[in-house]
Amino acid sequence: MDHHPGLSPEEKSFLLQLAREVISLRCRGEGSPQHPVHSKKLNRKFGVFVTLHKGNDLRGCIGYVEGIKPLQSAVIDMANSAAFNDPRFKPVTEAELDHLTIEISVLSALDKVEDINDIIVGRDGLLIEKSVFSGLLLPQVASELGWDRKTFLSQTCIKAGLPENEWKSGKCTIYKFSAEIFSETEIS
Repeated sequence: MDHHPGLSPEEKSFLLQLAREVISLRCRGEGSPQHPVHSKKLNRKFGVFVTLHKGNDLRGCIGYVEGIKPLQSAVIDMANSAAFNDPRFKPVTEAELDHLTIEISVLSALDKVEDINDIIVGRDGLLIEKSVFSGLLLPQVASELGWDRKTFLSQTCIKAGLPENEWKSGKCTIYKFSAEIFSETEIS
């Protein structure tokens, strides 16, 4: 399993500020920010999710499962998508900006699960695929909600639009991954 980039506090802070700048500029009808690549690590390709919270409520969460773009570019894309293109929510408004907290999850490579006992709740996120269905839950979701391994698998099936116990059928492909997770509440 590829590890995370091992970002420095400065790199994490830069990415969080970049995500906020993307959302703020778009709310004001301005273009995307243009920054030179901040560091070599941010030019490497990693899967990344940007999660927005308003108070304790989810306000948007979208990401790339795999590293298809350099991390810095991917954060720009996903901040934009989480704020304005998450189909579960209305687009973020300028009035909401001061009430949003941004969290970024940089993903490791996917690792196919052969034995569900290899899944460690709190460390691993899950991706379940079957035919055209797929669902992903980040590692922090299971921890925050106090789920055990079987509940985590069932909830990932539900996210995929599958019956909750479909993971037991042997017809799904299950992947695990870990994430380097950081948010504005930790880094200021």
